[in-house]
Amino acid sequence: MSTLTMAEKKKVASQLRVRYQKAAKKQKGSILAEFIEITGYNHSYAARVLRSAAPSPATRKTRTAKARPRKYDEAVQAALLFIWKLMDYLCGKRLAPMLPILIDHLELHGELSFSPAVRSKLLTISSATIDRILAPVRRKMQIKGRSHTKPGTLLKHQIPIRTFAQWDDAQPGFLEIDLVGHDGGNARGEFLFTLDATDVATGWTETVAVRNKAQIHVLAALCQIRERLPFPLLGIDSDNGSEFINAHFLTYCSSEQLTFTRGRSGRKNDGCFVEQKNYSVVRNAVGYGRFDSPHQQTLLNQLYSHLRLRTNFFQPVMKLISKTRVGSQVHKTYDTPTTPFQRFLNTASVNAANKENLRRVYTSLNLVDLARNISALQAKLARSLI
Repeated sequence: MSTLTMAEKKKVASQLRVRYQKAAKKQKGSILAEFIEITGYNHSYAARVLRSAAPSPATRKTRTAKARPRKYDEAVQAALLFIWKLMDYLCGKRLAPMLPILIDHLELHGELSFSPAVRSKLLTISSATIDRILAPVRRKMQIKGRSHTKPGTLLKHQIPIRTFAQWDDAQPGFLEIDLVGHDGGNARGEFLFTLDATDVATGWTETVAVRNKAQIHVLAALCQIRERLPFPLLGIDSDNGSEFINAHFLTYCSSEQLTFTRGRSGRKNDGCFVEQKNYSVVRNAVGYGRFDSPHQQTLLNQLYSHLRLRTNFFQPVMKLISKTRVGSQVHKTYDTPTTPFQRFLNTASVNAANKENLRRVYTSLNLVDLARNISALQAKLARSLI
């Protein structure tokens, strides 16, 4: 039984290891026997200690870790961050398919010049890599109160009031409408609302600020939206609020032969398409402050006139194709992210003249100018709250 301390045994092992690894096979046996006699270790453990002992500084071979080269360097990240901000902070799945279009658009208008290397990398970057690169910036910008509205099927849960045409998810012209209040957490007095209208087939979204929920103002805003639409209005679907379910709306839809339907009471998901836009378009652009003056209404409508162009021509949307349940898990399948403008062009029922008119509008747009105008009007709105 050895009387050496553990520290002394380690020191002996460190010294004998050099001789052991340099020795021939026959000499290793005598070194091992010597080690066993000094330390009192058994044969197999002593041999393992000599084989696996840490190398001494004199014999240690320095290894240089080979760092994996970064594919997406600072230039790529800077360009991606610039585009991401222009597109109002889209997720990677929606941004990745748009990059080829956006790069061509920015270069065409002389807003950004990409080197061949940066351009090539941006065109091949995956949605997961986009999210990974932008994750640190996104974490700093997260806010509370995100919408949890889930997509559903409009046709299942509608209550027709008067029908002149059948709802068709594949044909543009059927709108879901809703009001977004700008009370700032104080519902007293009169404050502004935004009428939000979203086309079910294409995702085309229009917004108009109104003085209050009076039927005459809401109907007038719907008429403004109808004039802006690049396709004929065929029908509207609303919730059960009195601003929609009234004689003004019913008479208007009846005289114009528009399909008018309403969702079930207390079921917000019946209007899932417009409910999503209430946050992603309206709340995301103007926040939750209180707007109640004519000046603020003017600013909101000026903002919406620019916002509609960025939303409809440059913001891709994803539509739910199928939803299957496997045990407790629900698997959802979405189509390729596509802008409302592109979905409109891909619709066979739209005539060629309307498509060409919309192409001319798209050609005249500069995404960077839109972003500048939107930011300037948002700053004016923010100052009006002080």
